[in-house]
Amino acid sequence: MFDQTIVNMIIKGIGETLYMTLLSTLFGYIIGLPMGIELAASDRDGIRPNALEYKILDVVSNILRSVPFLILLILIIPFTKMLVGKSYGSTATIVPLTVSAAPFIARMVESSLKEVDPGVVEAAKSMGATNMTIITRVLLPEARTSLINGMTIAIGTILGYSAMAGSVGGGGLGAIAIQYGYYRYEFGIMIVTVILLVLLQQIFQTIGMKVSNSLDRRRN
Repeated sequence: MFDQTIVNMIIKGIGETLYMTLLSTLFGYIIGLPMGIELAASDRDGIRPNALEYKILDVVSNILRSVPFLILLILIIPFTKMLVGKSYGSTATIVPLTVSAAPFIARMVESSLKEVDPGVVEAAKSMGATNMTIITRVLLPEARTSLINGMTIAIGTILGYSAMAGSVGGGGLGAIAIQYGYYRYEFGIMIVTVILLVLLQQIFQTIGMKVSNSLDRRRN
C-alpha cells in the first residue's frame, strides 16, 4: 500500500498543508492584527473610545466567525476565483482560510490587549504618549506573551480548517484522507494522515509555548 508513489503523495500533502496553514496565518494576521487593535482601542474602556467604530467591527467580526468554514469556503468561491483564478487547490484555499481566520485572530488580539494592566496605560498617557505610541510601545509589548499564545491557537485552528478544506478539493493532508481513506476505503492512509496532522499540531504547539515562555517576563 505504501509504495513510493503514496509516500511522495503524502510528502507533497505535508508541504501543501504547511503552505496553506502558514500563509493563511500570515495573511490572517495582516488583516486581524490591525482589526484587533482597533477593537481594543475603540472599546469604551480603550485608549480612544468610539462606539460606532467598535460596533461596526464587532458586527463584522461576529458575522464572519458565525459562518461555518465549509459554508464560507463555498460562499466566497466567486471572490476566490477573482483573486487566484480558480476555486480549488492549496493556493485557492488560502483565501477562505484567511477570511475565516482574520476575525478569529482579531478577537484573540483584542482579548490579549485588554489583559494589559490599565495602570501601565495610564502612566504612558500621563507622560504625554500618543495613542500610536501607547499601542506600539506599551500594549503590544506588554501583551506579547498572550499574543504568542493566541497565535499558537490560531495556527492550530487554521491547520484544522485546512484539513476540512480537503473535502472540497482543498489539497493537503485533508484531501488525501478524504480521497483515499474515505472514497477508496484505504484506512491505513487515513490513519497516517491523521497522525501527521496531530504531529503538526503538536509541533506548532510546542514551538509556540517555547517562544511564549521565553518572552514571559515573569519567568525571566
